[in-house]
Amino acid sequence: MLSRLKTDNRIVGTKQVKRALNSGGVEAVFIAKDAESKITDEIVKICNEKQVQVIYIDNMKELGNACGIDVNAATAALLK
Repeated sequence: MLSRLKTDNRIVGTKQVKRALNSGGVEAVFIAKDAESKITDEIVKICNEKQVQVIYIDNMKELGNACGIDVNAATAALLK
């Protein structure tokens, strides 16, 4: 599923992920294990409420690379 993050059908960044979760169009959320919990805790809570799968990635650099971007990423999501 991680390889699908390089498609156009994804979003990267906590604000965008949160917005997409609230609108109901998310298939799965990816969270970097080394991201600050104050950033990720709310995303995990929303995922649990909306029954969206959460997938943990080892670190922010790996998540950024998986998304095809040149910067680290704390959160990303695959859209339906």
